[in-house]
Amino acid sequence: MESIQENKDGFFAKVKATYQAKAENIATNRDKLRELLHKVSSKITEVSETPAVKESKTQVEVVFRMLKAYYNKEYNGISSRTLGLLVLALLYFVLPVDFIPDFIPVVGYIDDITVILAVFKSLSSDIEKFLEWERTKL
Repeated sequence: MESIQENKDGFFAKVKATYQAKAENIATNRDKLRELLHKVSSKITEVSETPAVKESKTQVEVVFRMLKAYYNKEYNGISSRTLGLLVLALLYFVLPVDFIPDFIPVVGYIDDITVILAVFKSLSSDIEKFLEWERTKL
C-alpha cells in the first residue's frame, strides 16, 4: 500500500508533467508573469476563507511575494529552476479546472494546496533565503 507521501509525490509529478511547459513559458515572459501575479492576488482575496486555503494561506502568500519581488527586480536570488516551480505552483492555484476542479465544494482546492505545499517543501532553502532577505529589507 502506497504511503501518503508517495501519493503526493506521484501527484506532483503528474502536475509537473502536465503544466511545466506552460509554467516555463510564463516564467520567461514578464507580461505573462505580471498577469499571473494579478490573477493570484485576486484569487487569494476571493478564496482566503475557504478552509483548505485558509490553512495554507501563509505559504501561498510567501510564494506570491517571492515571485512579485523577482518580477519587480527587487530580489534576484531565484534560479531558473526555482522560478519555474514557483510559477508552476501559482499557475496551478489560479487554474479553475485542474485535476480536481475548484468549483467542487470542500475538495476543490485541496489539489491546489497540495501542489503549493510540495513546491514550498522542495524549495525550502530558497524560500528561507528569500524570507531572510525580506527580514533584512525591513
